[in-house]
Amino acid sequence: MNDHKYFMQRAIQLSVKNIDRGGGPFGAVIVKDGKIVAEAANSVTIENDPTGHAEVNVIRLAAKKLNNFDLSGCVIYSSCEPCPMCLGAIYWARLDKLYFGNTKVDAASINFDDQFIYEELDLPYEKRKLKSEQLLQNEAIKAFEKWEKDVSKMRY
Repeated sequence: MNDHKYFMQRAIQLSVKNIDRGGGPFGAVIVKDGKIVAEAANSVTIENDPTGHAEVNVIRLAAKKLNNFDLSGCVIYSSCEPCPMCLGAIYWARLDKLYFGNTKVDAASINFDDQFIYEELDLPYEKRKLKSEQLLQNEAIKAFEKWEKDVSKMRY
């Protein structure tokens, strides 16, 4: 089963069925070697978890199933273009390719608009809606220094 349309259709089916469960209209599938490794839908409202987006959920499931945080060799199919959080997770998971159905403009048209996050990232800390201030950097850096010297660490 190495058919991109088949896998995208599965992600879309998950997104549609999830509405009946009380979840958001988003689904995702991760495939490796032409086989589905994991599939998930949005669970933000179901589990009261703001990080419960379909892409994050499916990455977590695939990583557990494959027993590896590095999902190189895998492809993700998402019913919608990922938000900034999910796109970041996709990059961190090292997925080989992303296929998506709806666009971020389509999502914005039904009030799932992430444009403000993209705009916030370009602002100086003091001008962001989420006020941010660096604190205790001299103490915090100690963890980084320890990490840098640790010869037994597993890089990711």
